[in-house]
Amino acid sequence: MEKMKFTIIGGDLRNVKLAELIAAEGNSVNIYGFDKASFDVKIRQSNTIEEAVDGSDVVIGPIPCSNDNEYINAPFHSEKILIHDVFKFMNKNQLFIAGRISDKIVHLAQVCNVYNVDMLEREEMAVLNAIPTAEGAIQIAMEEMPTTLHNSNALVLGYGRIGKTLAKMLQGIGANVFVEARKYADVAWIKSYGYKAVSLSELTQTVKDMNVIFNTIPFVVLDNDILKMLNPECLIIDLASKPGGVDFEKAKEIGLKAIWALSLPGKVAPVTAAEFIKDTVFNIIEELGV
Repeated sequence: MEKMKFTIIGGDLRNVKLAELIAAEGNSVNIYGFDKASFDVKIRQSNTIEEAVDGSDVVIGPIPCSNDNEYINAPFHSEKILIHDVFKFMNKNQLFIAGRISDKIVHLAQVCNVYNVDMLEREEMAVLNAIPTAEGAIQIAMEEMPTTLHNSNALVLGYGRIGKTLAKMLQGIGANVFVEARKYADVAWIKSYGYKAVSLSELTQTVKDMNVIFNTIPFVVLDNDILKMLNPECLIIDLASKPGGVDFEKAKEIGLKAIWALSLPGKVAPVTAAEFIKDTVFNIIEELGV
């Protein structure tokens, strides 16, 4: 790939490490949105969005792109960064890449004539991102549970990319792995790997014996009816993006410990996650011929 100019705006430590990795390959990199970062930022930060974006071939936003469809997700910046302002300073020859770009932001990009790609819709990114997510979930379980995961009953809700990776890791630790899935093909794979397949109709009975439940489904599965069937000592770890899969208010009322563990790759393995992002970004650039 020819040397290019990149701009990285907002996000967490993943994006700072991403900037360093891209720069290490001889590319020019501007960054913006980290003026109150508690970690070391080695690359000089641009003073304004316009300065950051000017002349770049590719502008990279965070994962997720935004939490409210109005501002860039930039938790380490002292001021809010309007998505519209970023797009306003971009031209039709520049590419915008971020993670979990909502329909509203896609529409805004179209209005501003900004070509955009959601990196989390790339299969390679989604699969690789599942690894630090699963490791982070297991780390939380180990820290919060009074028993070992080995020989514990662990239920994984959903058998997508994260569910597949997590179930395999839990089995490797020696947990008794139960997996809820709806598709017949998924149920067949679950059985072939030696996990216990659980249907949605069996969930109420199955949860009684669980020591830990990991949810990967982004709608409320663990509602009041199921939560009240849980052992009071059962730990719940929700890995699903908003709105999540747990009725957290009910869980709190009942006295259950429920943890909503969002953005784990950036928290538990930012360097590895940055490498995955860099590879995905370069794949996109190569395919588009930017």
